[in-house]
Amino acid sequence: MFNNNLIYKFYNGWWKNIDKPILLIIVLLFVLGLFFSFASTSLIASGKLDTNSYFFFFRHSVYVCIAICVIIFFSSLSQKNLFRISILLFFVSLFFLALVPIIGVEVNNSKRWIELFFLPRFQPIELLKPFTIILLATVLSSEKNFHIYYKYFLSFIVILPIALLLMMQPDIGQTLLVFLSWLTLVFISGISLFIFIIFFGFSFIILLYLIFFIPRFEYIRSRIDSFFHPSTGTHGGQVEKAIEAIASGGFFGKGIGEGTLKNKVPDAHTDFIISVISEEFGVIVIILLLIIFLFFIHNVFKKLYSEKNEKIKLILAGSITLILVQTLIHLGVNIRLFPTTGMTLPYLSYGGSSIIGVSILSGIILNLTKRKVN
Repeated sequence: MFNNNLIYKFYNGWWKNIDKPILLIIVLLFVLGLFFSFASTSLIASGKLDTNSYFFFFRHSVYVCIAICVIIFFSSLSQKNLFRISILLFFVSLFFLALVPIIGVEVNNSKRWIELFFLPRFQPIELLKPFTIILLATVLSSEKNFHIYYKYFLSFIVILPIALLLMMQPDIGQTLLVFLSWLTLVFISGISLFIFIIFFGFSFIILLYLIFFIPRFEYIRSRIDSFFHPSTGTHGGQVEKAIEAIASGGFFGKGIGEGTLKNKVPDAHTDFIISVISEEFGVIVIILLLIIFLFFIHNVFKKLYSEKNEKIKLILAGSITLILVQTLIHLGVNIRLFPTTGMTLPYLSYGGSSIIGVSILSGIILNLTKRKVN
């Protein structure tokens, strides 16, 4: 009797009101990520780690199961509780991000992960990004009688410590992602286009100064140099191999398990997953994946246009901007439009922090696109 009541309450309180097309797309992307993880990591595990061929696949499966639980949790909260918990988790995640320069684990000359005795290794910024969007939207949509430019200033104060902590790691890719998401929210909130362009240009000049005149960011200069002269750097060589893999896969691919990129590039199952998919399954599958992402974005924007609450509009716009920009950056790196950034592909790339981070975003999106119950 108790179980029946629980199921009935779950059905009426969650399943009945959830946006099922959006939920279906999210689940489909996670399932595709599992499938491509199985195809791209079995040889890495058996050849390089001398362990079970399905080591990465099993771990990826665990991450996806946790992600589904996270999605249900965040999407089933009341909006009031969602906003309260998100603000609290913002400061918790920011605290973990602040610990990275102190106790962070260094990989490839960057400290981006922390590993605590009660938690496995994770990347705090992936957990922080969704809650940053909610806090920024809360500030920008505040009904208090503040001047709009004061709200812009407060929102800038929110992202400033995040940007500084990311630059200390250093991680310019995530810094740009957070900064662009903030600019999107500011632009949507109605800032003067002239001021927006001036500020964007000023920020771009500061970024160039940091990259070319501050020794801390020498690794970015090396990546830019590798981008323009692929033969001179490691990262440029990785991108060249990725492009060769895409070209060799052609329209229909070589077939599952027949690709070679996963054995040539260390981060094939994370930063270059698009190239791995293209080599084995063809460009046609990449096009289908992009269509799925576009359909996802279209469905969220349909809800956004019909929404009257300014705060919810900003959160949905910011959440979908994070997913869209990260997807475009990942794709751009793989086809040599951008220098390497270490950016994963949302939903599909292997990596616990990335999967949990995007599941939080998905839970927030599903929560705010639910059918309103009168």
